[in-house]
Amino acid sequence: MVQQVTQGIKVSVETSYEGTFYKNYKMYYAYGYTVTIENQSKDAVQLTARHWNIKDALNDLEVVEGEGVIGKKPVLQSGAKHSYSSGCLLLSPFGAMDGYYEMINFTTTRKFRVVIPSFKLSAPFAIN
Repeated sequence: MVQQVTQGIKVSVETSYEGTFYKNYKMYYAYGYTVTIENQSKDAVQLTARHWNIKDALNDLEVVEGEGVIGKKPVLQSGAKHSYSSGCLLLSPFGAMDGYYEMINFTTTRKFRVVIPSFKLSAPFAIN
């Protein structure tokens, strides 16, 4: 698990390898991840958007941006947590992801970014 705190917001990520499959004559490596966002600040905040950088060992970069996470824009009161699970596909057995969340502080009405720490994606059979 990797963790990072930005402006009182703690982001923790756990990953899992889900397997391989073929689609359109290409082999894909599937990975799952669970993110837990914990508000350790004194103010209520809301996650409004996400930005992901998904890289594989073949130097391919996919950028994913959008509103909220899995269709939600969670509001986190002080001390609250929000967890969700998602996944991605890579063309290689190794990769990494990082990014940030756009959030708004309800007390100050200021927008800010929360860092999603870089985490590795690796198929167990490919590790020495």
